[in-house]
Amino acid sequence: MEERIAVIAIVVEDKDCTARMNAVLHDYGQYIIGRMGIPYHKKNISLISVAVDAPAEVISALTGKLGNIQGLTVKTAYSKA
Repeated sequence: MEERIAVIAIVVEDKDCTARMNAVLHDYGQYIIGRMGIPYHKKNISLISVAVDAPAEVISALTGKLGNIQGLTVKTAYSKA
């Protein structure tokens, strides 16, 4: 399987879902290069970016699992290389 580099952007609109989100990210920890979270208190949301290096199928599965969590919005940007 061909490895891809991608950035997964997560907008957390409901902080009650963060435990589920962190559990999913933990399950895919071997593929995560780094993670950055920014709480935006003024709007009561958090913005999280997760850089991954994994096969496209794994990235898609991770994004799908995150996208199924109520209270999160998830988008993925893939590298062209």
